[in-house]
Amino acid sequence: MSDQKRLFLLDAYALIFRGYYALIKNPRINSKGMDTSAIMGFMNSLFDVIKREKPDHLAVCFDKDGSTERTELYPEYKANRDETPDAIKIAVPYIQKILKAMHIPSVEVSGLEADDIIGTLAKQAEKEGYKVFMVTPDKDFGQLVSENIFMYRPSRMGNGIEIWGIPEVQKRFGVERPEQVTDYLGMMGDASDNIPGLPGVGEKTAKKFIQQFGTMETLLDSTDQLKGKMKEKVEENAELGRLSKQLATICITCDVSFDAKDYELSMPDNEKVQEIFEELEFRRLREQFIKIFSGETEGTPTMVTSTETAKQEAKAAGSGQFTLFGNNGSDAATLDVVSGRKTIKDVPHVYQSIQPGMALDLFLSNLIKQNKVCFDTETTSLNPLQAELVGIAFSWEAGKGFYLPFPEDRKEADDLLEKLHPFFSSTEIEKVGQNLKYDIKVLRKYGVEVKGPLFDTMLAHYLINPDMRHNMDVLSETYLNYTPVSITELIGKKGKNQLSMRDVPLEQQTEYAVEDADITLQLAQHFQKELKEAKTMELFKDIEIPLLRVLADMEMEGINLDQEFLNSLSEQLDTDIKTLEEKIYQEAGETFNIGSPKQLGEILFDKLKLVDKPKKTKTGQYSTAEDVLSYLAKDHQIIRDVLEYRGLAKLKSTYVDALPNQVEASTGRVHTDYMQTVAATGRLSSNNPNLQNIPIRTERGRQVRKAFVPRDENYTLLAADYSQIELRIIAALSDEDTMIEAFKNGEDIHASTASKVFNIPLKEVTREQRGNAKTVNFGIIYGVSAFGLSNQTDLSRTEAKELIDTYYKTYPKLRRYMADQVDFAREHGYVQTVLGRRRYLKDINGSNAVVRGAAERNAINAPIQGSAADIIKIAMIDIHKKLEEGNYKTKMLLQVHDELVFDVFKPELEKVKKMIKSSMESAYKLKVPLDVELGVGENWLEAH
Repeated sequence: MSDQKRLFLLDAYALIFRGYYALIKNPRINSKGMDTSAIMGFMNSLFDVIKREKPDHLAVCFDKDGSTERTELYPEYKANRDETPDAIKIAVPYIQKILKAMHIPSVEVSGLEADDIIGTLAKQAEKEGYKVFMVTPDKDFGQLVSENIFMYRPSRMGNGIEIWGIPEVQKRFGVERPEQVTDYLGMMGDASDNIPGLPGVGEKTAKKFIQQFGTMETLLDSTDQLKGKMKEKVEENAELGRLSKQLATICITCDVSFDAKDYELSMPDNEKVQEIFEELEFRRLREQFIKIFSGETEGTPTMVTSTETAKQEAKAAGSGQFTLFGNNGSDAATLDVVSGRKTIKDVPHVYQSIQPGMALDLFLSNLIKQNKVCFDTETTSLNPLQAELVGIAFSWEAGKGFYLPFPEDRKEADDLLEKLHPFFSSTEIEKVGQNLKYDIKVLRKYGVEVKGPLFDTMLAHYLINPDMRHNMDVLSETYLNYTPVSITELIGKKGKNQLSMRDVPLEQQTEYAVEDADITLQLAQHFQKELKEAKTMELFKDIEIPLLRVLADMEMEGINLDQEFLNSLSEQLDTDIKTLEEKIYQEAGETFNIGSPKQLGEILFDKLKLVDKPKKTKTGQYSTAEDVLSYLAKDHQIIRDVLEYRGLAKLKSTYVDALPNQVEASTGRVHTDYMQTVAATGRLSSNNPNLQNIPIRTERGRQVRKAFVPRDENYTLLAADYSQIELRIIAALSDEDTMIEAFKNGEDIHASTASKVFNIPLKEVTREQRGNAKTVNFGIIYGVSAFGLSNQTDLSRTEAKELIDTYYKTYPKLRRYMADQVDFAREHGYVQTVLGRRRYLKDINGSNAVVRGAAERNAINAPIQGSAADIIKIAMIDIHKKLEEGNYKTKMLLQVHDELVFDVFKPELEKVKKMIKSSMESAYKLKVPLDVELGVGENWLEAH
């Protein structure tokens, strides 16, 4: 096997599309606003193959202008395909440029599909004694598989790579010889290529026919062996069957020839590849590239954090190991890191560490004279409640800065901090930082309050470009063309061998820490201009920065957890899960692993045959995804039970069993971390633990809220909840009079909508009608379709369509507002909330309908969801200020989208209730009154 040369042929478009759609929910957008997901997806697949397989020969095959022959045979061939997404159109020239720089041939011939090129090259190389691997997720290539030709299906969604030889093809398609895959595809057709197939023949029947007749031709000659309807259908469509087989057959005699010399994997043009990666802002891929082509060990992780590290690891990896070029690792070349980016080595800088005595006094007298200083704490832990100060870096002039190391002894550390007190408590000096919430919490633990104006570069960038990542090295490389020293160079990678910052020599600490402060200061100057240009400076100064302090307080406060209650809930859930398990086994007629999608799929769709044509995943197994099962739930008890089982199992592992482990030992409370820079709409997200996701639709889910309890018997929990805030916002923004009136009159909005839509008096509205109206009311903002509505209600699709049409007729201004939002986005490229928070929608004018549709839904939803987020943020800032100024013992603990939770000191209850309600209701003036509901209780569930 090792002597036999191996050729890898990559199906470019299949891998590009796959990479693009894998990232569709979280596309990679660089600072120029370019969607680089498709390029990144393809490059990941290419590097994965090179790294894993170290091939001798490699080529990438592209389609060009579709298949002339197939389109002549059948004009509808592939006619059902959506317009190619723009991100993919842009990607192809870039990918070809990268391949050229890597000296990897791109093979494309006008009028030929990649399948035909790969088929021809594979068969030619096989004759020359090669083992050939066709790298593609496309199952149609099964027909080409032979003793020496394999399908190499890339890893996906956590499943490893799959290599299909003859046995795998036999198993997957139920064929005896791989060539019969053309008969199989011809019989059942192929929806993705618009190959018609024989009407009424699905996967099962096709497999049966293959077993019985072997080929399409034999089947068509033997229709006398068929019965009834099937006989009729096959006879009537014999021509269609022959045509379908022809369309599904990959050509192996195309005008391309395998060139062993040209396809040999050779050293790339290092400089050119890195230049393109830099232009695309591919940091990790560039590091991976350097490692792979410098020879790397099997076990070396592929993600490295800096090009310097990449280079060092690559060198180490190349020694005495099997490398890409030749078996002797000592011959391995080491690629130089080529970068237009500057690093600490290229830029003159003066970073000094401050020693006690005269130097410290001089530094302190200078520090207090500044009007804007960037500071950055160095600590022993990412958890601010456990972190100890190792040092603080300061910078107020680009290229210069100071590092003040802290002693380990707590008393000495406190004495040193005391000397910094005038700086931190100055209300004049602006404090700049990256993720200041962390530094504020660390200093708070030492009893230091950070006062005065703040400028947080992470928050600023979130307002400038909400869809990009906001960590400092990305910002530095993007905006300053500078690569900072990586933390892993100082303390190593995560794991038991990682050092503490205290173990790092002072000189290195100084260079690393002051560099951070210096860069952050430079970024702040850059972002100041951008915030003004985008008119988001007010939002930054009046909402996000004050909120940062509010969140720091809430996180430090934490919430009390009743762990005993959770233990008993865990036991109850165990019993419930066991009972459900038994019930499911009974309904299935056998025991199996309910948590395994594969086994579950086989039970539901092979054994119980719950549906005629079950949906399958890309890997060919039955899909048991949530949406698939929910759709079938109303008809089948076993599916309802499986969904309930899944819900309970998730509840138990994610919350009931996990929450006690999240209790902070030093406080005995749970401290969630609120992220201000994650959701592009402006909503907060909650982490470690995520308290915004606790399910409240199910009885058991609601029980989890019972575990959150007041501080002690002198306190009670209060929950304040905006009632239907998103509907109120959409009524106000669209100026929809009928809806505004209903809200002003305090009517039940869903009943009011039902009475108008179904044209009946308010008193006669049934519970079901109100329920349907409620679903539309909330669904409209998310662009609900008739299909979606019928899934969520008992309405048929036609009824759902009628309901939506009537809804729009009833509320014409709402319809107009939605259209106007989309038009505004088309013209300006963004939409905004009531406070001017922007959501940029780069796909709003895209040619691909699916991608454009998602952008249009965001254009309607973002201003509504974002405005609701803005309003509750205003309320939080106001309430926090009043609690502080009034010296209340009551504390604000949690925010869950439209709800705030407080730990109220019982004697303050009546006063606090009034204050919270009025602050929340007057946070922002709309044409519709904001309405807040309050609840009080001995736990969060009772209060809610």
